[in-house]
Amino acid sequence: MTNHITTTWLGGMKFESTNPSGHNLFIDAGPENDGQGEGYRPKALMLSALAGCSGLDVAALIKKMKLEVDDFKIEIDADLTEEHPKFYDKVTMAFHFFGTDLNESKLQRAVDLSVEKYCGVMEMFRQFSELKIETHFHKK
Repeated sequence: MTNHITTTWLGGMKFESTNPSGHNLFIDAGPENDGQGEGYRPKALMLSALAGCSGLDVAALIKKMKLEVDDFKIEIDADLTEEHPKFYDKVTMAFHFFGTDLNESKLQRAVDLSVEKYCGVMEMFRQFSELKIETHFHKK
């Protein structure tokens, strides 16, 4: 399967990028790089893609396993290299689950399945980053 996107320069440092879903997004540099800050930063967007990819996996597994979860979020901290081209060499991804009746072992299994088997963006990150995965359970 081939995905096709078109990214069009809108002037200055701003671009509009299509997506196969039909939703477009804007990419822009910050004022420190002559942009207006009116869009996503490309490298940060990669982290959102990582969280979104794994999040979709885990959400599907929560539904499939019929697990009770009030809320869940993914936080990512990533270190950029000093030299150009700058890239994320260390990435910490923390899964946070909230609820009164969390099945910790099954939720951990859902995270593990995403991290080890299903998330293609995770596999891409493995090619250039040292990944650390954490799971946190917050009982209400």
